[in-house]
This record gives sequence, C-alpha cells and structure tokens, in this order.
Amino acid sequence: MFKRKPLAAAVSMALLAAAAPARAQSEAGAAQAPMQKIEVTGIRASMAKSLAVKRDASANVEVITAEDVGKMPDKNLADSLQRLAGVAVRTDYDEAEKVSMRGTNPDMSLIVFNGHTVSGGDWYVGDQSSSSRSTSLSLVPSSVLNQATVYKTSQADIVDGGLAGTINVTTRKPLDQKERLSGVVSVGASYATLPGKTGPDMNATVNWKNEANTFGVMLQGFSEKRYVRRDSVSRLAYGTSSGWDVINTSTMKGITDESLAGTGYKAADLNGVRLPGSMSSEFVEGVRDRKGGLFSLQFKPNRDIDVTMTGFHSAMKANNYGRLKAGAIYSMLLGRASLADGATTGANAPLTSSNGQQVFASIRNPVIVNETTLYGNQLRVLKSADILFPDGTTPQYIGNSEGFYRDGAKATSSFLDLDGKWRVSQDLTLKTLLSTTRGVGQTDTDQGLTYASFGTGVSYALGDVHDAPYVKYYGTGIKPDQLVIRTISGLKTTDRESSAQLDGEYKLAQGWLQSLQSGVRFADHRRDSARRSPAYRTADLNAGAPAGSVPWPSDFGAGLDGPAGWDNSGYTLTPEALKAYFASGTKPTSADFERRVASELHMRERQSAIYLMANLEGERWSGNAGLRFVQTRVNADVPTPIAAGICARAAPNQPAIPCAAYPGAITSAGDLQPYYDNTVFNPLTGNTYYFTRTDRRFDNWLPSMNLRYELTREQIVRFGASRTVGRQNYNLLGAGFTSATCNAQGCTVNGPNPDLKPLTADNVDLSWAWYFSRRSLVAANVFYSRIQGYAKTGASNGVTIDLYDAASGANKTYAVNTTGQQGAHIGGVELSYEQPFGNTGFGFTSNVSRAKTRVDDGRPLVGASEWAANLGGYFENDKVSLRLVANYRSEYVNSSTAPAPSANSQGLYSVNGVLMPTAPTMAAPVTTLAFNASTNLTPHLLLTFDATNLTNVKRAYYRYSEAEQQKLDVIGRQFYLNLKYRF
Repeated sequence: MFKRKPLAAAVSMALLAAAAPARAQSEAGAAQAPMQKIEVTGIRASMAKSLAVKRDASANVEVITAEDVGKMPDKNLADSLQRLAGVAVRTDYDEAEKVSMRGTNPDMSLIVFNGHTVSGGDWYVGDQSSSSRSTSLSLVPSSVLNQATVYKTSQADIVDGGLAGTINVTTRKPLDQKERLSGVVSVGASYATLPGKTGPDMNATVNWKNEANTFGVMLQGFSEKRYVRRDSVSRLAYGTSSGWDVINTSTMKGITDESLAGTGYKAADLNGVRLPGSMSSEFVEGVRDRKGGLFSLQFKPNRDIDVTMTGFHSAMKANNYGRLKAGAIYSMLLGRASLADGATTGANAPLTSSNGQQVFASIRNPVIVNETTLYGNQLRVLKSADILFPDGTTPQYIGNSEGFYRDGAKATSSFLDLDGKWRVSQDLTLKTLLSTTRGVGQTDTDQGLTYASFGTGVSYALGDVHDAPYVKYYGTGIKPDQLVIRTISGLKTTDRESSAQLDGEYKLAQGWLQSLQSGVRFADHRRDSARRSPAYRTADLNAGAPAGSVPWPSDFGAGLDGPAGWDNSGYTLTPEALKAYFASGTKPTSADFERRVASELHMRERQSAIYLMANLEGERWSGNAGLRFVQTRVNADVPTPIAAGICARAAPNQPAIPCAAYPGAITSAGDLQPYYDNTVFNPLTGNTYYFTRTDRRFDNWLPSMNLRYELTREQIVRFGASRTVGRQNYNLLGAGFTSATCNAQGCTVNGPNPDLKPLTADNVDLSWAWYFSRRSLVAANVFYSRIQGYAKTGASNGVTIDLYDAASGANKTYAVNTTGQQGAHIGGVELSYEQPFGNTGFGFTSNVSRAKTRVDDGRPLVGASEWAANLGGYFENDKVSLRLVANYRSEYVNSSTAPAPSANSQGLYSVNGVLMPTAPTMAAPVTTLAFNASTNLTPHLLLTFDATNLTNVKRAYYRYSEAEQQKLDVIGRQFYLNLKYRF
C-alpha cells in the first residue's frame, strides 16, 4: 500500500472537502489519519498546499490555494488560473474574464462552485446576446475563494459538461477556521493609468463559531470600483467597408492604367490584391462597479453529520461608452455613397455624385507586398496607398463617426447551495447537494447616433501588426457631417438552473477494491434572452438632434505607437446629449409592442445523470474506474417569421389580433415597425412571428479510468482515459429564422439546428511528476483528445422548413443555412518546473505547454493557442512577500461571442478563381507582466500592492497573416493598494 508523507497527509486531510471535484459527489475515500499541525502562511504555504493536493489526487489536477483569509495569489481567479500549465484566459479590459483549457474555446470548459454550476451574466451587450456557455469570472472577486482545482482528466463523479476539463472552485467553511472569532477588513483603492481615475476597493470577512465547534457563521462583503478605457485602431466599418476584401477593377472603375501611371503597375495587376476596407479608430470608456457578498452557515453536531449552506450574490454596474471613427475605402472605390436609412454601403447604397456624375476613387502610389496565409496560400496585400477622388470632385462619402452609450449595463450572479454529509456507519457515507443559481446580463438602453463624413480622399500606410497605421484624410470640413442612423434598444439575458444530487460511498476494503461510489443528479437549466426597442415619434432623424460635439481626448492612441502625423482625432457626443435626444425622440407604448420577437431566445435544458465508480488501491498504486450515464433533453421556442400581410399586428395597448392562418402568431409585438405621432398605424407591415417548439433527447455513456503509481516516494506516474461531453451553445440550437429568400435555385433561410448533438471527446492523458524537495516539482504531461460534434457554422445539412413566400402567395420548402457538425483533434505536451532556492526565501515557478489542434476541414479550433508559458519569481520572509510573473500566449482564432448559426466562419473565399478557407480573425501572441508585494506592518496589519499589465501590452489582431492588421488595442496599467487588518 502506498503511504503519504506526513506533510502531504496533513494538508490533504485539511483540504479534503475543498479539493473534491464535486463536493457532494466525490471524496477519495482514504482512511482517516492523525492531523499534523502546520503553522505556515503566505505564498510558500499556498504552494505547499497546492502541490500536496495535486500529489495525492487520483486524477491529473492543478490546484490554486488561497494564501490566507481573503487573499488569492492574484486579484482575480482567472488571472491565477492562467499561471497553470495548459490554461489560457481571455482579457478584454482590465481583468481576465474567461478561461480555456488545453487549446479549446472557453465554452468547452466547465467552471463549478462547490460542485455545482453557477449562472453568471455578461456586462457587455455583445456578450449578453451571444448565448455562449462560457463562464465570466468578472463577477467573482478572489476574496471569496478558498481553492480552485483544475481537473484535466475526468472521472465518473465529476459533474458532466466540461469537454476539455472542469474547474471546481470552493468557498471557505466557518468551522475550518482556527479561531472562534476571526476576520479581515481590507480598505484600498485601484488606479487605472489610461482613464487616469481612482476607485475604491474594499472587502471584509467575519467568521464566528461556537466553543463546541459545532456551529459556525461566515459573512463577507465586497465593494470594488474600477474605471476602464480602451484605445483601438481597427478595420471596423459599415457594410462592405468593414474588414478586408480584394480589389476588382471591373467594379472599381477609378483604378485605371492612367491613374497608376509611373507606379510600374497596370490596372489588371491589382485584381485580387487584398486591401483594408477602412482605417478606423475606436475609443471606449466605462466603469466596473462590483458589489456583493457571501454567507456560509455550517452545522456539525458530531463527527457523522455535516451540513453547510452557502449563498453568494454579486452585481456589477458597467455603463460604457463606445465611439467609432470609421473609414469607407471600399465604398469610395465602388463609387457608392451613404443612405439616411442605415444602408450605408453595398449594392443598395446610392451612387456617388459630383456635378451630376458618378465618381470613383482611384488608387495612387500603391505599395504591394506578398503574404503567406496561415493556410499556406500566397496572396498580395496593399500595404499603403492614396485613395483619392478625381481632382475637382465635390466632397463625397468617406466614412462614419458614431457614439453608442450603454446606459444601465449590468451583470449579476447568485447561487444558494445546501451541502450535507452523513456518515451512516463506519462503511457507508451519504452526501447530498441542492443548489439554485441565477445570472442576468442586462443593458437597459443601448443608444447611439451615426454620422456620415465627407471628403475627397484618404492616405494610409500599414506598419507592423503591433503599431497603429498612418492615416490622413483630405477635403474634410467643407461639407458638414450628416446624421444617417439612430439606434436604441435594450437587452436582457437570464440564465438560471436548479439542481439536486445524491451520492453514496460504501467502503469494502476487499483487496484492491477499496470502495464503491454511486450517485444521481438532475438539473433544470433555462436560458432566455430578449431585446426591446421603443417607438420613435417621427421618421425625421434630425428632429432634436444634438447641436454640438466634443473632441476625443488629445492623448487618444498614445500607447498605440502610431507614426508621426497620423490622424488620431475624432469627435463625440456626451452621454447626456445622447440620452436627451432619445428621451425626446421616443415615446412609451407597451412592453409587448417593444418586443423584438425575431431576436428572442428561449431554451430549456434538463440534464439527468447516474454513475458508478470504484476506488482502487494496491501496492504503490491507486485510482478509480467508473461509468456515467447522461441524458440531455433540450427544448427551444424558435421564432419563425410570417410574411408581412398575413397576420395583422395590434397597435400598442390593444388586444392581440387572432390570426386564422397561424393560430400561434404573436401579433402584439412591434418588431421595429413604426408607430409615429400623427400617422395612421399600418397593422400589415413587417413580419410577424410564431414559435416553433422543439424537443430533443440525447444520451451519452461516459466511461473513465484514472491510475496513479508511485515509482518512488517522490515520483508519481498517472494515466487517465475518459469520454467527456460538452453541450452546444444555446443560439446554435434555438436562434430565430432570418433572411428568407427564394430564387431560381430554390429557397433558403438562416436558422438553428435543434438536432445538433452534444460534443463528445475521447481523451487519454499520461503524466509524470517528481516532487524532489519541499515546494519543488518537475512534471511532464502528454495528452490527446478526439472531439466529435464540433460546430461547423454556415453549413447546409439537408434541414428544411416550410415558410410562407410572399411573392408566390404560398408556403414553400426552405433549405436552412445552419450549423453542422464535424470532428476535431487536440494533442499536446505540458512541462512544469518550480523550486525554492534553499532557505533564502527566493524561488521560481515555470511551465510551458503546446497544444496542436485541427478541425476535420483543416481549420484550427476557435480559441486555441498552440503555445502558452509562464515564468515567475518570488521572495518571501516573515515581513515581506514579493512576486513577479510573466505570462505568454501564442496566436489563436479570436471569438469574443458565440458565432451565429448562419455565420460563414468556415466557408470558402475566392481570390482570382482560387478557393481558400475564409480568413478568421487571429489574436497575435501576447506577453503580460504582473507584480505584487505585501509587508506586515504589525502582526495584524498588512499592506499590499498589486500591479497588472505592467508593460502596457498592445493586443493585436490580424486576418490571413500579420500583414493584414485587423485591430490593435491598448488598455493601460492597473495598480491596487490595500491596507488589511486581520483579527
């Protein structure tokens, strides 16, 4: 039989409940051992505890343990998780938010708290509408956490849903604290350099337990406010001018041999050259005001019964204001102007006109370079050029300026769980876990105005992917900007789940069969998303339009390293001006009439599971083998369009009008149809909708095995094999039907695919670890996963639906452009090395991982970085603690939200008749640096200082190669200073 060292045994016993993969479903089943008292605190103690849990686990795990009450190794749990081998994060502003494992997207990893799932809302409107399954950690301050365990290999008693892995985060229990009355109060401030603002940073924890150590209470509260700002340059624009495309001289008639005279090029030479559609700047400001708390009640009347109730609530107000100054290079070359109804570019846009004639911009002084795409294709890129209208042309449409203020942007996350454990006899232990959770992401008012800008041309020059490009506009200021688009809406997405599970473990001690575990779990999950839009009073956009504007700050883009003379200017409206415009220009109708049924999402998912697992132990080896059966039942109410004129729409505050052709038609919703003052309401304009209800069941058998073998007392080998399951993003299953069209080839419509099966992965994992000294580790790990059911958006899989065709006046069968499924592969290696330098107080941690991914169609997995690495150094003694950590992540396919079912993200793109995969948006490699320090002023008073993003990294994005810069962001540095009093 293998034996633990005293230190490892003591720590693992102390943290047994926290280290369980699902608190009510799993426990190692090892015999009770005498507790060895260990008085250690700080970074070194945290590392020792983490390594002890990792060493004793049957599965391959990584562990992060709080250094002491109210402190994690980083300001945010996601920041800490990215230090682990094989873990990467997504960072949009000042905090890391979403976590991915082993070369997968965040929605393939499952994060649970105390063994159950937690619903959380997103604060940004784009993420609120995405319906992704990824969990944002922006609502969870590190102060509420006790330990996080990352399961890289699965086992039967772990909650299903983590395709790539599962992260179990545990909160503290009152009776685990040493003193009867203890706590910590922290008061401080945060400072962000780019917005140049300071916000309060406060939290407090009080823990009490009775003298008999049978009942305890823990209360915790936090209030943290941070200001954010992001400066960007990008290719974002309206219509065809957004992103990248190719030159086509048959439609870009200003590109002629004459216009290229002296350059060495003929017009035909430019066909197929990739060019940016826009030179744009983006400026975002916002606030993150996070408040909430946690409570825990624990009752343990004897050694056989232990009951804990834990509740958590966090709410974050996150008003944000985004401004955009966008170019229109592509529209200029096509000879297209701007419309006041929102169709600003493309085939439906009006023609340019100067002195009664259509005019086309030409390309002068082109600089063309060759690029090799990430797929190996050879392309040419227009790196710099002058895009100019002919001399004497009156000012034409050259781009847009806009501002969108998201008022009432907020996110909440809450859970309540009841965890019970009853040792019925010496051999039988029963556990139960009841939980309910709810998260809301909401934006009360997403309101903005867009103006068309006019001039005679633009010059640009793209530099390195990490530098802002040169851009200069000509002929501006002669013709005033024109208000062309107004937009206002609100959005609310609610995610909630209730779950119950019952588990039992029976000790057998029959040879190598130590115990049997079995359990059942049921969860009822719902996701609802709805957007609303108020009615305008008039069709006149200029009625009550703001009269003035304010310039962008003079330091905009200072961290983007733009070349001398580049145009970093812009103008904006104040939030007050925007709110005043829409307050006067809209009117109350009714909640029903403000509905936009076309964009609604209503999903219900019921998960049932039962498992059996055997815990095994022999001479120098241990492990488990089990089987889990999972049934997923998915219901969706899919908004389905009814052609205009079939069902009459009710006016606001009027009863719904029955529709004989479609008895389930929703006729009380406005769906963006006009309801102007002094205008007769037309009930027959625009589509109405009804819900198509779907009901699908999917069964999955999930076998698993984990083996742990001690080569020596210090060297451990692990092998894991399992099948895991992950569920598709909600919008792929239940988003509405859009863009119904019929032509000579037939009828098509974009829509969901309710028949999408859950993803499954067959995984193998082999690891070796050498714990050669205290707080020291050398480890190597190889892994491989074969995924089935990976989403392929923009596919046509023979799915059809019958819809009404207004042109023929009859129902027709439409082919649904939707989501298909394919396979994918992940294989990789992880290396870790950490060690203190004797008794000096100095030490270091390091790891590097490589994950090779491939989708069956040859594309990389979304969100997958091939390389990730961490290097950290620390010093600690009784008075001072210091740590400096660098984190590296290589390029990956960027996806901030779940893709739309009809998104042609996996389609083909043609250049001069050669087909190649559509260009993804790639995030360039990035290295970040963080530092923290603390000093004990007195035995009870601690001063801490934290700094993140010390090098003020520029986050770059590109398309086919780094020659095609898509976006460049900078967010500035963040500093935190706190004074903590412990009692």
